[in-house]
Amino acid sequence: MDYSEYIVYVDESGDHGLTNINPDHPVFVLAFCVVEKAKYIETVVPAFQRLKFDFWGHDSVVLHGHEMRKATGDFNILLNPKTRASFIDRVTALIGEAEFTLIAAVIDKKKHVEKYSAPADPYSIALGFCMERLQRLLMEKNQAAKMTHLQVECRGRTEDARLELEFRRICDGANAVGKMPNLDIRFMDKKHNSTGLQLADLVGHPIGRQVIKPDQPNRAYDALKSKFRAAPNGKIEGYGLKVFP
Repeated sequence: MDYSEYIVYVDESGDHGLTNINPDHPVFVLAFCVVEKAKYIETVVPAFQRLKFDFWGHDSVVLHGHEMRKATGDFNILLNPKTRASFIDRVTALIGEAEFTLIAAVIDKKKHVEKYSAPADPYSIALGFCMERLQRLLMEKNQAAKMTHLQVECRGRTEDARLELEFRRICDGANAVGKMPNLDIRFMDKKHNSTGLQLADLVGHPIGRQVIKPDQPNRAYDALKSKFRAAPNGKIEGYGLKVFP
């Protein structure tokens, strides 16, 4: 099978456990950043590298949303208000200018537990929703007969094995679209410093915050709105963004 023109970077925000739900962040978010390989090589990667060289003088820093928000580790430079403002401006602009299609699923864990007597794992639900929408996107772009790789950050041997098993189950037909022999999954360690995985890391949290508090200003989400897969009329709910239940 030939390779498709696209690659998909996957990351999550929030945990998928259902026992101790954080009342301030009761959602689990799974995000797929679908990038055309040519644009990834030519524009996305160079833009991220330039950002790192400008702020650190080297490109070994791995962008991580949680550490950025807490200003820890390499991101202690953000304790300086002027540097923080400049950095946030650059990152927001970088994401806004990057050419990619966003597909995301948000599971409201509190509502999920209240609605179902035996609630399914949020990660499995979100993965199915995102893979269905990815496959439809690939069909729209005439790429469904070619192999597309999903790049996922390693989380641990047991968790990775469980995720791969669920991925294969969905590919084998446990979804609303049909079999997906054209999709494959690859696990990558954070130390590989993948630009695509860092991009995916930065999009999940603002999507979750938007669902939790839609009336609260959310500059990061505003930069993402135009990235979502959308219906011909521009609607993203159900197309590029699935909120469940």
